[in-house]
Amino acid sequence: QVQLVESGGGLVQAGGSLRLSCAASGIIFSIGDMGWYRQALGKQRELVATITSGDSTNYADSAKGRFTISRDNAKYTVYLQMNSLKPEDTAVYYCKGRINYGADYWGQGTQVTVSS
Repeated sequence: QVQLVESGGGLVQAGGSLRLSCAASGIIFSIGDMGWYRQALGKQRELVATITSGDSTNYADSAKGRFTISRDNAKYTVYLQMNSLKPEDTAVYYCKGRINYGADYWGQGTQVTVSS
């Protein structure tokens, strides 16, 4: 069974950095578009960044210039490098990926907390 597992979240001071990872496991023969989303307490889940299988990227306005999404296809892993973090970046960050030409899979989420 395919799974996506996020890691790298934690507590950081404003202005700091974190690098999130999302690794796919299971029987995998294709990984398509991948993305990072986040959900703050009491708010709807929102897009942070996406990356296609051809490495084209897209960012939410809030992430542009501060966050970088990348992928390592050999490791079935997508990353989110987050710099200049702000308290408003505090949220649970989720990874989503299209695996094996089928449905989208979601990870369980990793908490990012930015203190002021």
